[in-house]
Amino acid sequence: MELIPIPSVSEEPSPADLFSLLDDEYARAILTKTSKQPMSAQTLSTECNASLPTIYRRLNDLEKENLVEKRTQLEADGNHRAVYEATVEHVEVDIVDGDLTVRVTERDTADRFTQVWEDMRGDR
Repeated sequence: MELIPIPSVSEEPSPADLFSLLDDEYARAILTKTSKQPMSAQTLSTECNASLPTIYRRLNDLEKENLVEKRTQLEADGNHRAVYEATVEHVEVDIVDGDLTVRVTERDTADRFTQVWEDMRGDR
């Protein structure tokens, strides 16, 4: 029997890391575009008018903070490609009594699973 490792649950990004990442126009564009539908790095490069190396750097940063996830999408011709999808639905910043807190709300896991299933079936 083959064991599949379970990804560890990560901490929320620090406010400084999150603000720095969201200050970048390409990171914001990637998040907004992949919140609508999964996209490949090549498509994001075109949509964001950025080089592939720039897109891959931002995708790596966004993945590190668990704001996007990479998955494999099966194509109708049997080929597959890597696509990226935003996992974040909401970012909340609170300043109360001198304390700054940032809360990131992820998209519903069931909704993301349904999207993966529909992509596999070719319902798009």
